[in-house]
Amino acid sequence: RLFAHWEAVASTHRVNLPRDMAGPIAQMARHRQAREPVPYVSLSQHGKCEAAAYEERQYPAGKWACVTMGEPMYEQSISMSFMKLMRYICKENSVGCHLGMTVPVLNEIHLTKEGTELEREVLTAYYLPGEFQQSPPVPMDPEIHITERAPLRVITRVFYGMTTEETILREISLFWELLGSTDTVLRDTYIVASYENPSVPQRRNELWFLCRA
Repeated sequence: RLFAHWEAVASTHRVNLPRDMAGPIAQMARHRQAREPVPYVSLSQHGKCEAAAYEERQYPAGKWACVTMGEPMYEQSISMSFMKLMRYICKENSVGCHLGMTVPVLNEIHLTKEGTELEREVLTAYYLPGEFQQSPPVPMDPEIHITERAPLRVITRVFYGMTTEETILREISLFWELLGSTDTVLRDTYIVASYENPSVPQRRNELWFLCRA
């Protein structure tokens, strides 16, 4: 039943769910309460109408497992990348055990020169749990790369629901309206941070604007 549910979710992203994902899906369901947050320091919060409109944060350097996909649709790229990362997290690694889930999973996107569309290539990144930061388990999948990502300063805003190219472009536009004119953040690269798995309908996401070094 669980597999059928995920299969239905995958079909909304126009992705076929392979049968060998049944094991990782069951493992993820068993461990769903134990999710380690990616560490960060909150630098400032900016409210609007008594709600936190956006927050500035500093993330330390750390090791991430990364996959890059360039499918026709954004949802296809992130779905296929996350399936690879699920296999790695669940067993297909050099220690042969479940590594544990961390949140959020990051999806790094780039806008075209015109700023009206997303570039096809999306990098999806999973932060390695604290116990594996010093010596990350080696992925069996050659398309997964363990990368030491530099410290990152971001301005972040929460949004809920599906993440499609259309919703992301809309959120980027809304965030720029909120921030106003500034040259302290990048205009061509953004991060969509996902806190819940794709089967959650009103899942929590964040849009990250990247501060210039």
